[in-house]
Amino acid sequence: MLTPSLTIQPGDHLDQYAVDRIVATSGMATVLEAHDLNTGFHVAIKVPHHDIASEPEMLDRFQHEQEILRRLDNPGVMKVFANPNRSQAYMVMEWIEGRSLRKILNEEKVLPADQAVKITIAICRALEYIHANGVVHSDLKPENIMVDLQGNIRLIDFGISANTGSRRLALTRAIENMGTPDYISPEQVRGSRGDARSDIYSLGVILYEMLTGRVPFTGSNPYAVMNDRLLSDPEPPRHIQPSVTPQLQEIVNRAMQREPKSRYQSAREFARDLEHPENVRVTVRQGRGPGSPRWRRIALYAALALIPLAVLSLLLLVARHSR
Repeated sequence: MLTPSLTIQPGDHLDQYAVDRIVATSGMATVLEAHDLNTGFHVAIKVPHHDIASEPEMLDRFQHEQEILRRLDNPGVMKVFANPNRSQAYMVMEWIEGRSLRKILNEEKVLPADQAVKITIAICRALEYIHANGVVHSDLKPENIMVDLQGNIRLIDFGISANTGSRRLALTRAIENMGTPDYISPEQVRGSRGDARSDIYSLGVILYEMLTGRVPFTGSNPYAVMNDRLLSDPEPPRHIQPSVTPQLQEIVNRAMQREPKSRYQSAREFARDLEHPENVRVTVRQGRGPGSPRWRRIALYAALALIPLAVLSLLLLVARHSR
C-alpha cells in the first residue's frame, strides 16, 4: 500500500480553497473538507498522494476519473466541479452531508428490507444513467456509496472505471484494477474487465449484505474469497434472515448469477423487479455448488491456481488495449 505523503493540513489553502479538515486517507488519495473562499460553499477535495502524482499510469487514472465525473450529470453521481487554474493535481467535488453505506452497515448491521430495497433501487437508477453513458463503475461497494441526510444516494470513486484504455499497469495495479474481493464479479475474477452486468452482480452482493448483515462469500484471504464464488453458491438470504420474502430472495439470486447472461441484463430490469416483486416468479433452484465440505475444500485449493492465470490474462488484456 502506498504511503500517504500529503503535507496539506487543516488551515492550509489550495488555491481559493481553505482546508477545514482531513476526512479520509486511502492508498491513493486523501479527501479533505474545505470551503471556497470566493463563494463560501463547502466542497470535498481529493488530492492524490505524491506517489500517485509522480507515477504516470496512476496519475492518468486519477485524471481520467475526473474527466468521467465531470461529464456525468445525475443526482445519483457525485458532482465534480471544473477548476482549470489548479496549482497542483486535485479534484473538487460536491460536499455531501451524510454517511457512506459502509458506515451505515457497520452501525446497523442489518437494514429493514424496505430500506435496503429503496437504496438498491436508487443505486439502480444511478447505474442505469452511467451505463447509458458508456461508463462501468467496476468497484461498486458500500464504501463507494454515500447516503445523504434525506436518504438520497451518490456513487463515488470511479478510479477503476477510469482505467479503461489506460496504458499498461504494473502487477499490483492490475490486481487493484480487478475490484474489491467481497464484491467482484466472477468474470472479473477470471480476468475479464467486465461490463454493466458486473456492476449488477456487485449490487446484488450489496443487497445481500444489507438484508443479512454479511457478505455472501468469505475466506482466509482475498484469493480464497474470489475463488469461493466460482465454486459455490451463497447461503440463501432467507436462511439467515427469515423475514426476507421468497420474491426478494429470487431477485438477489438473479442479480448474483455466476454467468453474466443469466443475470439481470440492465439496472432497469433489476429496479423493475424490486418495485414490483409481486410479478417475480420464484424459481426452485438446485444447488450448483459442490455438496461435500471436503470436496469443496479440495476444489477450493485447486482453484487457487486459477488466480495467477486470471491476473496474467488481465495484464495481457490491458497491454493489448494499450497498443
